Amino acid sequence: MDFMTLIQLLDSTIRLATPLLLACLAGLFSERAGIFDIGLEGKMLAAAFFSAAIAALSGSVWLGLLAGIGASLLLSALHGLASITFRGNQLISGVAINFLAAGMTVLIAQDWFRQGGRTPSLSGNARFEPITLPGADQLAQVPVIGPLYAELISGHSILVYMAFAAVPLTWWVLYRTRFGLRLRAVGENPAAVDTAGVSVIALRYAAVAICGLLCGIAGAYLSTALQAGFVKDMSAGRGFIALAALIFAKWRPWHALYATLLFGLFGALETRPDVITAVIGMKVQGQLLGALPYIMTVIILAGFVGKAIPPRAGGLPYVKER
Repeated sequence: MDFMTLIQLLDSTIRLATPLLLACLAGLFSERAGIFDIGLEGKMLAAAFFSAAIAALSGSVWLGLLAGIGASLLLSALHGLASITFRGNQLISGVAINFLAAGMTVLIAQDWFRQGGRTPSLSGNARFEPITLPGADQLAQVPVIGPLYAELISGHSILVYMAFAAVPLTWWVLYRTRFGLRLRAVGENPAAVDTAGVSVIALRYAAVAICGLLCGIAGAYLSTALQAGFVKDMSAGRGFIALAALIFAKWRPWHALYATLLFGLFGALETRPDVITAVIGMKVQGQLLGALPYIMTVIILAGFVGKAIPPRAGGLPYVKER
């Protein structure tokens, strides 16, 4: 495997890891506050559709991004209403959101565009285009450093850079701010937070809203940056893979980055089976490579990568003592 092949593989890894990273951080905020959310998949799917649909109708990818975030926030509010206000089962609420998004997106797409549940292909201002960073063209011919900067670091859409910037920002919010301290405390001991005079309900709704925001960006990335339009079920289980990565990362931001990059690498290898052949000296079936992320998800959820202890109050509705 030559150096440029490695660069191309890592470039694909970054692109495929971006939606997983955003969804993983979304779940991290929600679950740190004690709200389990397996509806990440549905929020991403709804955001992907409305982003592509509004971008196609308006010709503006930024309006599409806002529409995707709005759709995801609406589903987050629905999840918060069911699991926080009415103290319903959080897992059932998440499953309902996934089913709702899967059916709603295809139905509305068919009604609006009559293309079999798809949106029109996006181009021009209706898509997020790659950004060439300063000096990338000049450094492109420099050995080693040039390809690393010009091919691997430069040339991504703005949402990729936002996703990676969200990792240190998430770490800072959770571990260096009063809001983050209270958020983590709500996921561990909500009664103590309530006793201190801080609203458990407000904190959990804030966490759910942040989750919706990040899922909205993840979904928008799928349909307006990674691809050029919406297709049925285009989230393709990424929400569940993000949850597995979150467990693998043990609810920590930097570990979430490493976990999602690992899953992104598995996805990149599916498109480059020649790399595996060159490394191990034998041909590997494409179906096996395509199944790698899901196999890894099962392994992680089965607990074979070590014990991961979730927040103690996770999944439990809070009932204020009188």
